[in-house]
Amino acid sequence: MKESILHYVWQNKLFIVPDLQTTDGEKLEIIDVGRNNADAGPDFFNAKIRIGDTLWAGNVEIHAHSSDWYKHNHQSDKAYDSVILHVVLHADGDVYRRNGDLIPQLELIYPRQIDTNYERLFSQQKWIPCSDKIDLVPSIFIQNWKNALLTERLEQKKNSIEKLLAENNQHWEQAFYITLARNFGFGTNSQAFDTLAKSLPISVLGKHKDNIVQLEALLFGQSGLLNQEKQDDYSIKLKKEYDFLRAKYKLNPQDGSQWKLLRLRPGNFPHIRIAQFAALIHSSTKLFSKIVEDPKIESLQKLFENEPSAYWNSSYLFGNKSTIHVKKLGIQSINGILINTVVPFLFCYANYKNNDELKDKAIQLLEVIPAERNSIIRGWQELGLNSETAFDTQALIHLKKQYCDEKKCLRCRIGHKVLTLPRAE
Repeated sequence: MKESILHYVWQNKLFIVPDLQTTDGEKLEIIDVGRNNADAGPDFFNAKIRIGDTLWAGNVEIHAHSSDWYKHNHQSDKAYDSVILHVVLHADGDVYRRNGDLIPQLELIYPRQIDTNYERLFSQQKWIPCSDKIDLVPSIFIQNWKNALLTERLEQKKNSIEKLLAENNQHWEQAFYITLARNFGFGTNSQAFDTLAKSLPISVLGKHKDNIVQLEALLFGQSGLLNQEKQDDYSIKLKKEYDFLRAKYKLNPQDGSQWKLLRLRPGNFPHIRIAQFAALIHSSTKLFSKIVEDPKIESLQKLFENEPSAYWNSSYLFGNKSTIHVKKLGIQSINGILINTVVPFLFCYANYKNNDELKDKAIQLLEVIPAERNSIIRGWQELGLNSETAFDTQALIHLKKQYCDEKKCLRCRIGHKVLTLPRAE
């Protein structure tokens, strides 16, 4: 762990600068600490350092002890021939390149409260490591960090979408359809929906989009749910349609046991979500193209306000009647789809088209969608970080999952502020 702190101190130039010297007593000036290397090889690339009267350009390696150079066998690795400075906490011996040249070393001196604050952060079992210090961080600083976090989250989602596009021959509608289906699972049934969409191409559904019965037959048949439950006239009708379409398109249904109902409210049952998904396909053509053409919040919300077929007005499951109630998507569910599917795809497509205006529109959607409500956002509220829009909540969700839960305090701007507090309170 000590070496991680040394990396952090070096990268952020937190070392004590006046009168820097090598372990041999030569004057040393750090012009550029270099670029952090996350892969194999020296820790920092392209550093610029003046030693005596000579300006050096090259790489920097960091260890807790000089002897770690030999423990890691760097003395016989050509990748380390370009190291111009060995930065250590304790110099316990000289180090050499493969050709026998001596490598200058610097014993890093830095404020020791960084160690104290770091140990305090990681010794306490809290919801986030800095929960008792975050109130000391200025709100404007946190807002700026949230801006960066949101961009990072969208970039991460963009990378996932690009991978999905590659798997689907750059077919944007198909990739959007798979991602949309996954998010219709709303967490609990996301994987089952993903399997369903990948087993049933959008091109097949498109051939039957004008017939809601055939759409439901395809979706429920592929889901495996038609084989699991009490039969009634409608499910028998769907099964008959599906058997024909299955043979026609050579489809293989998934295992219906993947779907989860336990602890779900009836409105979230997979049957209702599948019926809503079928209604969406029934009412739209080239859905992603429509979204790109008119990415305004009112248009998008209206696009997803679809009512399932009449059968589901009085049913939550096959063969079980319920009180009549139109089961279209609620506004919170629609907003969830916009946040997790529409915005990332618009961002990715804008990047693909090099369209900064569309990219701004994607981010602006998050600025007008109300804040999400979940356990992570409630946790931040308890610490005084309130959210007004989905822009805030998406940033804070990313912060919690990618930094706090992973204990990446050394890479977090809030963690940086906490670690450099004058003293541990």
